[in-house]
Amino acid sequence: MEMDMVDLIGVDTQNAYELLKDQINTLVLKPGAAVNEAELCAALGVGSVPVREALKLLFHDQLIVVSRQGGIYVADLNPKDLAMLSEVRVGLESQAAGLAASRATADHLLVMDALIQEQEKIKVGDTTAWFDLDHKLHQAIAKASGNHYLAHSLETYFGLSQRLWYLVLPKLDFLSYAVEEHTQLVESIRAGDRPQAETKMRDHVLGFYKKVQNLIED
Repeated sequence: MEMDMVDLIGVDTQNAYELLKDQINTLVLKPGAAVNEAELCAALGVGSVPVREALKLLFHDQLIVVSRQGGIYVADLNPKDLAMLSEVRVGLESQAAGLAASRATADHLLVMDALIQEQEKIKVGDTTAWFDLDHKLHQAIAKASGNHYLAHSLETYFGLSQRLWYLVLPKLDFLSYAVEEHTQLVESIRAGDRPQAETKMRDHVLGFYKKVQNLIED
């Protein structure tokens, strides 16, 4: 019988993990900030065991670090990591898109279409909402690839990249062309055109990384 993450670690741990991960990725918890286990327990309303398990997962995700003295801190951000993350994500995302073109079902495509329709409704300048829907679309494509190992890897690298994106969030303006790129990508998947789906995804991911890189360097 297949088990998901909640079955394995428990609801409290999963909730604590997701909340802390989101706060780290969106820079609510600043890079280098100390993490106090007792304060987290009080803030989340859970016991120490779920919090400790959540912190172990975050350590595995490279989102927190432990000092030699045993202190826990939010991992620092290094803009130079952007290029390395780009190299990894471009390859993985392109592979996921190619596999999705070969394996996507009608249900997978319905989800992708619905997400693009939601993107079209976003107001100009609402980059936070766009990030959320962009993430969900990439997750939907990864799921359609039929490879849960690939999907898990993409989720990890998406989170690591997201922290760097949030450094320049107020300056980002990409909604108009991004929706068009997503539409073309999904159409390639719908057509079962694996080479084109891979190319569309590669160009989309690389173009976005270059835009973020330019803003970081300004």
